[in-house]
Parts: sequence; C-alpha cells; structure tokens
Amino acid sequence: MAPSSTSPPSSPSQHQNEEGLTPEQLQTYTQDGYLIIPNALDASTTASLLQEAQDMLSNFPIEDHPMTKFSTGGDAQNSSSAHIGDAYFLTSGDKIRFFFEEDAFSPTSPTTLTKPKHRAINKIGHYLHELHPAFRSATLTPRHAAIARSLGFRDPRVLQSMVICKQPEIGGRVKPHQDSTFLYTNPPSAVGFWIALEDATAENGCLSFAKGSHRRTPINSRMVRKADGSGVEFIDVGVDGAGYPKDLNVEKPEDREETYTLEEVKAGTLVLIHGNLLHQSEKNLCEKSRFIYTFHVIEGLNDYDERNWLQPPEKGFSRLYTD
Repeated sequence: MAPSSTSPPSSPSQHQNEEGLTPEQLQTYTQDGYLIIPNALDASTTASLLQEAQDMLSNFPIEDHPMTKFSTGGDAQNSSSAHIGDAYFLTSGDKIRFFFEEDAFSPTSPTTLTKPKHRAINKIGHYLHELHPAFRSATLTPRHAAIARSLGFRDPRVLQSMVICKQPEIGGRVKPHQDSTFLYTNPPSAVGFWIALEDATAENGCLSFAKGSHRRTPINSRMVRKADGSGVEFIDVGVDGAGYPKDLNVEKPEDREETYTLEEVKAGTLVLIHGNLLHQSEKNLCEKSRFIYTFHVIEGLNDYDERNWLQPPEKGFSRLYTD
C-alpha cells in the first residue's frame, strides 16, 4: 500500500519558487550518496530549535515513564537486539516520546539513572514534525520541498522526525547502517534530512560516510514488527523486494571493507543522506553534547507495507507537496 496523505503546509506554486539543489550539488549527492549544505538554517532558528529540545528534556514527566532505552549496539541491521521494541517505542510514530541512553543507567540497578534526566536521553521522537510547532515549521518548508523535487520525488512523505542528543560521555556509538533498512519502501526511496543543532565534531560523535556505498550496497534486510506484536526483528527483503531505488546507476557489489570519511559540520548545516548509504558515528566521550534534528522522506507512490515498524498515523504521513 502507498501511505495516505496529510495536507502540505503551503501550495505547490510556492515550492516551485524556492531554491532546490544546484546541478553541482545534485552531482555530488548522486556520486557520494550524501550532500553537506552549510548554513541551511540561520543561527537564530538553529538556536531556537536547540532550546526547544532542551526545554522538552527538562520538562517531560519521568514518574510514569517506562524507562525505555534506545540501543544502537550490536549489528545494527541484522540483530533484533539492536533496538528496543516495546509498546512505548512501537506506538511512537504519531507521538513525542523520550528514549534513554543505555549507559545512563547504573550497571547494578537497571532502572536507576546515573545522570540527570535531561542528560540521559538518547533521542526524542518520532512525530515532532507535526506535533511540535517549532519543528513543524522547520520541517515542512518550501526549501525542503524544493530539495525533494530536485531529488526526483513525486509524492514526498515525511516520517520519523527525531532530536538525537548524543549526550556528553555516554552518547552511544551508531554502527554502520542504511536508513532504508528501517523505513523500507519497495523499491527503496528513503532520504535522511539531518540538521546539526550544535557543531558536530570528531570529539562529540560526528557522522562518517562510506562514499558511494549507496551504489554498491543493496538493502538486503529490513526491520519489521514481529507477527505476535512483541517487538521488532530483521528479515530478508525477499525475492520480491528491491534492493536499490529505481533508476539508480548501480555498481557491481565488491567484497571490500568500506572506508569511512569523517565529516565535521557546523550548527545549522543540513546533510542529505541516501537511504542505501552506509554511515555511522562514534561514541561521544567528551563533555559536549551533539544535538541534531533529523527527519526522513520516502516516496509516497512506492509500497510501504504494514510490516514496517513505523506505521502511518490515522491521517497519513505528512506531505511536502502535491503535484
């Protein structure tokens, strides 16, 4: 099934007047699988979103929280232990919820925090782009719609918006992964819009990318809900599941160890990430956080089935525009 829709925040004519990607930018994205766009958000908007995130961390109630952790350990694409699949997580697609870092808890008391709550959260998700006014305004924009047009989307839908905190000293390592594994359409279509709210450096866990891996690394597995509703698991995409987006210039897969390029970026930078691209980040061992805001866009005309862990809200995934 293709996901149903919600109304875009502005008209298609407005989108057409906004700046998309230049030919040079599109070439870089097509070749490397990611694109860095400095100063995509102005300093005032970036600082405002960071403050909104910090306010949410300070003000969310912890008394009735199930203390759900978000794990990035293990083999992030082939092990059900890589993510916690409790009901709090599985029903977060149309809510704003808070997920703890694994290392924020005492090793001898699994429910006892060793950090104050605002320094213990791994991420906030997954419906900020609709439920939080500031993040909605920063997501459903004519600029992002123009970028989606440049990338060839016909019916771009927004889903899985998150603030990822990468907390000082405990922000977990994220092993190499491909975003389309977690938001699978057939054929794959996911693109990550990743926005730095603070400077992302080698010390606090910036991203690194296997350049060009999106053209030689198919999506072989996908994260789905278990049939009994007890959590999530990874399954093969199967013979009917495409491994690459339509019309992608694919290279012959190689038996090689990927080389990762570390990319430090300033606050306000937008990074576009192809859904097939292998990327990762190291643990944050320094005393400075690395807050970012990210959301994903999928092609609404592609099949997004009921097995995906994140299901469309009642009114459907948010639309960036309607052709």
